[in-house]
Amino acid sequence: MLVSLESVSFSYGDNLIFSDVEFAVNEGDRIGLIGANGEGKTTLLKLILGELIPENGNILRKNGIKTGYLDQSGTFEGGTTVFAEAMKVFSEELSAISRLEELSARLSEEDAKSDEYGRISAQIERLQSFIAAKDAYNVKVRVNAVLNGMGFGGRENERLACMSGGEKTRFKLARLLLEEPDLLILDEPTNHLDVPTLFWLEDYLKTFKGALLIVSHDRYFLDRTVTKIAELENRKLAVYKGNYTKFKVSKAERVARLSKEWEAQRLEREKLRVYIEKNIARATTAKSAQSRVKQLEKMPEAEKPFQPPRPPEFEFLYDEEPYGQALTVKDINLDRGGKRLITAGNLCVARGDKLALVGTNGTGKSSLLSEIADGANPAVRVGRHVRFARFDQEGANLCGANAVLDEIRGRNAGATQTEIRLSLAKCGLFAEDMQKTVNSLSGGERAKLALCVLENERGNFLLLDEPTNHLDLPARESLERALAKFGGTLIVVSHDRYFLSAVVNRVAEIEDGKLNVYECGYGEYAEIKKRIAQEKLAAEEQKRRADSAAKNYRSKTDRSEEAKKKSEEKRIAGEISALEEEQEGLYAKLASPEGADFAAAKRISERLEEIRNLLDALYKEYESVI
Repeated sequence: MLVSLESVSFSYGDNLIFSDVEFAVNEGDRIGLIGANGEGKTTLLKLILGELIPENGNILRKNGIKTGYLDQSGTFEGGTTVFAEAMKVFSEELSAISRLEELSARLSEEDAKSDEYGRISAQIERLQSFIAAKDAYNVKVRVNAVLNGMGFGGRENERLACMSGGEKTRFKLARLLLEEPDLLILDEPTNHLDVPTLFWLEDYLKTFKGALLIVSHDRYFLDRTVTKIAELENRKLAVYKGNYTKFKVSKAERVARLSKEWEAQRLEREKLRVYIEKNIARATTAKSAQSRVKQLEKMPEAEKPFQPPRPPEFEFLYDEEPYGQALTVKDINLDRGGKRLITAGNLCVARGDKLALVGTNGTGKSSLLSEIADGANPAVRVGRHVRFARFDQEGANLCGANAVLDEIRGRNAGATQTEIRLSLAKCGLFAEDMQKTVNSLSGGERAKLALCVLENERGNFLLLDEPTNHLDLPARESLERALAKFGGTLIVVSHDRYFLSAVVNRVAEIEDGKLNVYECGYGEYAEIKKRIAQEKLAAEEQKRRADSAAKNYRSKTDRSEEAKKKSEEKRIAGEISALEEEQEGLYAKLASPEGADFAAAKRISERLEEIRNLLDALYKEYESVI
């Protein structure tokens, strides 16, 4: 057990966040923490970290537990280079190696029989054990592997102070991986990662030795990294075995079972009450009715299972089918801000296609959508009777000063107020939201309004730019179902891989200024990209080893010279050792009764002088050889 929460409750003032939470993180656990916004996920993490104190209950932590935490907004603050900051993780190991070298040099200067020689030898032995246990001589290899995987390959000497906030957050995650804590807590870790880095991180976390607690809206990531789902809902925490996909099935089964049990008990209690009411006043059946009263009193009243609010319902309809090819993009050159984003790009979209447009940030996905929607570029040809409807991730097509009701009324003049209100309610905006201005809406409310606008535009070709941003998981899944049923054509830009897997049948990728089309769904595309990323990393590693081998390559002559040098070192060291041993024996004789004899003492002294001269010559020869 690493952390255990026992009957934990927490409130902010009068606002109860959750109560009676029972939760444990054990060694090796892989847990995904989910819940709607405001359910208390971040609060629970802070309680586990010890940053908050529970109102009731206990939190137990393993002694000496090492915890690593990546919060959503936290970036790494450091003034040195990427590599230097990463190496600071291993300062203890590097210090041990430096100390070992220092002590080894000192040891060579000490008398082998002195007390100091013994003390230094013991320190060296301890350091060697520590270095071996920490694999300290391979820390540079580990640092390079993580930096390359996290997208910092070739950027080791760049200063962190010059990087963007997203890059600093990504580096902070890289450092946490290198620290290898007992418990790694990640709050939305995929926010600043491109697809190759995501694949690498997913594979890395599979081999991570510690426990994982991950908060994420990325269902694809959860499916690939966790084996348990902990859901905060209605101030309670429930834990399910399996990944996110398995959780959805398990939760539906649990809710159905609890509802069935509650309904069965409700019917049983109602049956008892009816019997009591009919028979309590009759002399012949009063005894039996009293028995039912006691039975009813003893029957614990089950709590009605919580029914979460209905998710929004989306439906995208259109009035006319386009003819033939819906869209043709031929040899488009796309420039923004003086930079060429796409060179001679080609794309054909047939009627009914559902295409994902993917690529790293800044490659031109949103710009290409704008170019298609505007219709001014001669490289873009739109099919007959195509009617575009567009979702903009920034809500640029919404008027911030308008009331919610007016925003739809202005786009659907033929609809009655009742029809407009019903349309908004289906999308998750209710009576209390009607007179709010667009600018006053939360991110989730604004996204739902934009989707309602999209419905009312009745386009047969949807252009969607990050439509799942700000939507909670139930709303995302509702949108997935609506788009899967949509009979028209669509192009969607999204970082939500689970969403793309559920919706699209083709993928267009902007990479290195090229527009590459994959005739497959997102899942197959993801496997292709993962394989390419792995092959690239393997090639880089092979090149690094080849460069290292070339650097360390020694010719036949070099190897011969080195062997000769080592042989000379060994010969000289042997002669020095033999002379020193003889020298010690002669000193012992001088101190013995034999040394009292003048003639013997003279012979010993003459030999000692010869040995000193020989040793001086051998020491000089040894220095020249090494």
